[in-house]
Formats: sequence, C-alpha cells, structure tokens
Amino acid sequence: LGSAMKATPAFEARGSAEQTGVSDNTWTKVSMNTEIFDTDSMYDASTNYRFTPTVAGKYFVYLVTDLYSDTTYQAYVFNNAIYKNGSLMYYSPNNANPSYDEYERTIVLTATIDMNGSSDYLEGWARVTTGSGTWSINQTYSYFGAYKIIG
Repeated sequence: LGSAMKATPAFEARGSAEQTGVSDNTWTKVSMNTEIFDTDSMYDASTNYRFTPTVAGKYFVYLVTDLYSDTTYQAYVFNNAIYKNGSLMYYSPNNANPSYDEYERTIVLTATIDMNGSSDYLEGWARVTTGSGTWSINQTYSYFGAYKIIG
C-alpha cells in the first residue's frame, strides 16, 4: 500500500486510574493519559488530553466512557461528547430510569469529523445527571481514539 492508503494519523488512549469527582450535570473532560498507540505523536496524553492532527482530512473518531457510582445510585441521564476546538460537536443522549437504581453505564459515541490539519483539535467529555451519589469515570472500560479515513 502506498502512503495515500494509510489510515494515519491515528491514536487510541485510555486512562491509568479512575477519574473521580464527576459532578452532577457538568461536562467533565475525560483525561485519557495512557496511549495505546499514537502513530504521529499528535495526541497530548499529559496536559490537554486532545488530538491535534497535522494532516487535513476526515477522521473517524470514537469515545467510550463508563460512568459509575460507588455510593447511592440515582442517575437520570448519562452522556459523553466529542468537542472540536473547545465546543460541543456531537453527544450521545442516554436516559436512565432512576427508580432502577442504575449505578453504571457504558456510552459509545462515534463520528466522522473534518479536520483542517493545523489548528483543529478534538477532546472527549462526559457527564451524568443524578439525584444523588458520587460519580466517576471507570477508565478500565473507557477509551478515546481517532484515525484518518483512507482515501
């Protein structure tokens, strides 16, 4: 395959520890600080937790977050989102039934996003709307990644 057929730049990252302190109805940046791979060193796994590809094109982006509570279980909505350049671009609505005492949900979000190859960047975010409980992102089951679509 020639270089035009490679699905790069590409990255995938996970967190190294549970991300605690997810506040009620507040978007929290997902801090994936462990790179599984980063073909062109375009994911910042230490400061901003963002992907800034320097190759223009369309990218397939995926974000999986597992939100859970170790305390009282009462959630109404679970969301994750992909932000582009600091603004919400896509999010996944996931309603819950608080009478079922739901304490954990894994949310999957995928999108194809056009990137300019210079200043555009992507970040993963999550939130839970809850009546009670202390919430966290279970980074064992959470990951964030993207790759340039071949073509």
